[in-house]
Amino acid sequence: MRSSRQYDPDLTPPWKRSTPAPEVPAEVDLVVEEVTTGFCGAVIRCEKTAQGPTVTLEDRFGKHRVFPMEPRGFLLEGRIVTLVRPSAPAARGPQRTASGSLAVPGARARVARAGRIYVEGRHDAELVERVWGDDLRIEGVVVEYLEGIDDLPAIVDSFAPGPDARLGVLVDHLVPGSKESRIAAAVTGADVLVVGHPYVDVWEAVKPSSLGIPAWPRIPHGQDWKTGVCRSLGWPENTGAAWQRILSSVRTYKDLEPALLGRVEELIDFVTVGG
Repeated sequence: MRSSRQYDPDLTPPWKRSTPAPEVPAEVDLVVEEVTTGFCGAVIRCEKTAQGPTVTLEDRFGKHRVFPMEPRGFLLEGRIVTLVRPSAPAARGPQRTASGSLAVPGARARVARAGRIYVEGRHDAELVERVWGDDLRIEGVVVEYLEGIDDLPAIVDSFAPGPDARLGVLVDHLVPGSKESRIAAAVTGADVLVVGHPYVDVWEAVKPSSLGIPAWPRIPHGQDWKTGVCRSLGWPENTGAAWQRILSSVRTYKDLEPALLGRVEELIDFVTVGG
């Protein structure tokens, strides 16, 4: 005859008891492993869905996967944990933009100035937008790209810079004796400022530590630099995908080298002078 006695969980042997896993907020950049698939990656976002909360992980190759935030669903440093959505941050003092400037809540974008900032390529423009986008909109500064510096003299002539329409230019690999330095010297004037950084490409202006690599590899002359970087780092030889991986690692000015930070700030000051 079946007993009517209530089940007492305390009678369960200790080795059969399911101990609750500690709850860990799924903060951005937290590295965990999903227990059923073994997929290991860093948290990039949490979302609320009709099926319940989910977390998106990014592995070291840039691959993304979405997992439900189930109890005991992840390993953190070898321990089983339950990921939970991070709590909303408490109210703090003045917020800052990605460039480190004080944020202006509710500020509307200013009508674009006649002055402009030109950069060499699309990657340069995207990086500047990533860090200085909020500042540029408040100041009304538009950033455009050249697709190379060879046409810069013709672009300057066509732009016709003046006191109310200054032109700033950011150049890659601006070092003494280079082709870039000769072109820059030819167009610099009272209303044109050409500055640059020493890196072969703007990729190098991102700190290696932000990408999780020890250093940017040295690529022999004669090889395509970006392709060589992908090979040296063991990344797929897809420079577009590599750039997205690099750009996604940049969240604030702290992820960039000072040699780039100072030059961009100098250009913004130059084109907004008197405004």
